[in-house]
Amino acid sequence: MLQPKSNVRGFLIGNACILLAAIFWGVNISVTKALIPDWMNAQGVSVVRLVGGCALFWIVSLFMKCERIARQDWLKIVLGGAIGLFAFIYLFIESLRYANPINVSIIMTLPPVFVILIGVIFQHRRPSLLEYIGVAVSFVGAFIVIASDGHGTKGSDELLGDLLAVLSTICYAFYLVILEKPSHTYRPVTMLRWVFLFAAIPALFLIPSMNGMPILHTADLTPWLEIGFILLCPTFLAYFLVQPAIKDIGSELVSIYQYLVPVFASISAVMMGIDHIRWIQILAMAVIIAGMILTNVGKKRRMTKTTPVSTTVK
Repeated sequence: MLQPKSNVRGFLIGNACILLAAIFWGVNISVTKALIPDWMNAQGVSVVRLVGGCALFWIVSLFMKCERIARQDWLKIVLGGAIGLFAFIYLFIESLRYANPINVSIIMTLPPVFVILIGVIFQHRRPSLLEYIGVAVSFVGAFIVIASDGHGTKGSDELLGDLLAVLSTICYAFYLVILEKPSHTYRPVTMLRWVFLFAAIPALFLIPSMNGMPILHTADLTPWLEIGFILLCPTFLAYFLVQPAIKDIGSELVSIYQYLVPVFASISAVMMGIDHIRWIQILAMAVIIAGMILTNVGKKRRMTKTTPVSTTVK
């Protein structure tokens, strides 16, 4: 039986939206690496993303309907912004100061692993054996990345950069966990304007470190176009692309596109001449993806066994 045209159209639009978001996230890694340290320092890029992103979300919220935040959700939003989002973006950008972009992009596929571990440690969740195996396999992939340090083209201290990238993924996992319930309660703009506000407040203390950055004293448009891309596309537009994608094709298919981020990061890094692909990186990428597939299969089986058919939300 043929699907209705509206369903096919929604499926295509959903895939197009998340594909574009994945391209933004992948290219963002290479563009950020191109800016640091030749044009900007890591603190400066963090300020632009957090403060600039906050301004964009608040401007858009003036033209959209926004709900009131419930009293019990304020602590989660404050912690999600001030600790989760701020620390994630700051450490992610700092990691690119040292490590090569392809390694960082591979490590950035790990947040789902840390989400599971946070659930086990702090929420007393009990994943299946297959999920544990998937987590272990993913960590093997991350270990391969870190153990292969010393061969990048622009990393001054790749081990430190890789470790900072791992820390940033832990912060992002914390962000996902603590804001999981509010994200289902409020519209994206309603929540994100406050999350970015509480992330922008600590970012303001980084502004003094921006003095003397080369980008402030150049007539070259290239770095300005790059920072404009970072602010507009991966920081702002990607959030709006994810929502219709989840609605049209579901969160499971959306999550699979995260595995394409290292691919787009690798392609853009090679095209920009800031890195080259090595076989060990391809191996690590394959191992992490295999681990996440095992984890997703294990989670799906566990949810199928524990969720009665009559109560399943569709």
